[in-house]
Order: sequence, then structure tokens, then C-alpha cells
Amino acid sequence: MFIVKVPGINGIGKTKGCERAGNAIIESLKEIHSNEQGTIIDTNLLDLEEIHLDNSNLELTGKLIYENSLETFETKPKTIFLGGDHSISYPIVKAFLKNCKNEKRKPCLIIFDAHADCMEPMKEPTHEEWVRKLVEEGFPSENILIVGARNIEKTEIKFIKENKIKTISMNSLTEDLPDICDTIMEFSNGKELYVSIDIDVIDPVFAPSTGYPEVGGLTSRQFIYLIQRIKKIKTLRAVDIVEINEKEDRKKENITIKLGAKILAELL
Repeated sequence: MFIVKVPGINGIGKTKGCERAGNAIIESLKEIHSNEQGTIIDTNLLDLEEIHLDNSNLELTGKLIYENSLETFETKPKTIFLGGDHSISYPIVKAFLKNCKNEKRKPCLIIFDAHADCMEPMKEPTHEEWVRKLVEEGFPSENILIVGARNIEKTEIKFIKENKIKTISMNSLTEDLPDICDTIMEFSNGKELYVSIDIDVIDPVFAPSTGYPEVGGLTSRQFIYLIQRIKKIKTLRAVDIVEINEKEDRKKENITIKLGAKILAELL
């Protein structure tokens, strides 16, 4: 598994500190000796790179992320991108879409997030608009699934309905998690899969250090189970883990960073 640190932020000030998460997650991973499938974790053996970014130049940042991601999709079978805030997912998924078109494969995007991220987009999409911008630029909306959203703006609800974007509610998740995992696997069947993980899909009791925490989320254990199931999907091409604020987490015993490292370990 190829790992790329992407320290990009465009969260209107709310996500400052997320650019440090990639390094912190890798450092925390050193404390995890093996994952729950028995795979030994040795950080010295990781296939690891970083896209060096200047977050004061958002246009250049987006261009660098897109170009590096496209090269990654062309050369690596599976990749984990460590953010950064959720704005990094826009250029990465845009590159994923381009690669799928080049290879004549169907793209599929599954997003774990407390929010829909479908607000009216700016020129350089922030972490609140990237999904909508992708749809407007040609990502097939019927191949998008948003899981765990529990605070959605009125305009976003309208956009989701009009574009037939599929959603899975928190109630559905908690009522029958194994069955929902089956649904997710069926949704991605026959498609190239990109999974985007905003840490705020998890309840702030377990993941407090994020820009817009929302109560009523998944437990860390429930999400680890979800990731273990998703890892088994043969067409899984990429995962991103975003919105972990390292700066804030230092005040909270690094619990969110440790969770990010645990999720990464289960993907290795």
C-alpha cells in the first residue's frame, strides 16, 4: 500500500492544524505493532511520500495535488492519502476520475462524513463544497454514496435529491452494521472505489479534534469494523483520511491522531 501525505488546508481558518496530521499519524503508527488481521506494522518499510505544498497559494496547491495524484493512480495499485482537511479530496478524486476515464472503468466514491460537503462551491473548493464541485465537473452522481451525515444544510439536501446521490443514515448504520457493510460492498461492485474518511463521521467522544464535530456519530469500534470490511473490496483503489487537527489534539492526549493511526493500520 502506497501512502501519500497531503498537508493541504482550505477550511476558511477552521482547519488550521490539519496540515500536521500526516506526520503525526505516521509517528503514532510506530506504537502499533500489528493490525487486527495479524499484519506486522513496521513504519521503516512503508512506501511513503509527501506532496510539498504552500497553502497560501490555493490554486498552485490544487494543481500540485492533482498532478501528483494522477501520477500515483497511473503507477500504484492502491494508495492511502493522509490529509490535510477535506478540501484535498477534490483534486485527488478529480485525478481518480481522470484515471478511471483513461482506463475505461467506472468510478465509485464512498464518503464517510458528518456533513454532505455539497455547498455552493468557490473557485478553489473548500472542505464544505468539494463533493458538489466534483459532480458539477462530471463525476457521476449516481456512483456517490455519503455515509453517516447528520447535519446537512437545506441547499445540500436539495442538491443531493436532484442529483440522486445516495445516502446511508446513522440510524441505518447502527441498526444493522453488518448488513450496511453488505450494501456498501454491493454499491461498489464492478466499479473502481475511492473511499474518503472525514474523521468527524466518528462521534467526538472518540475523535474530538476536528473542525466541525457533530454529536451522535459512530463509535471508533464500529468504524474500525467498517474499514476492515471495506478493505476486502477487491476494486478498492484509494482511501483518504482527513480533518484530524493535530494542533488541537495535543491538548487531548492525541486521541484523534491515535485513531487515525489505528484506521491506517487496519488498511495496511
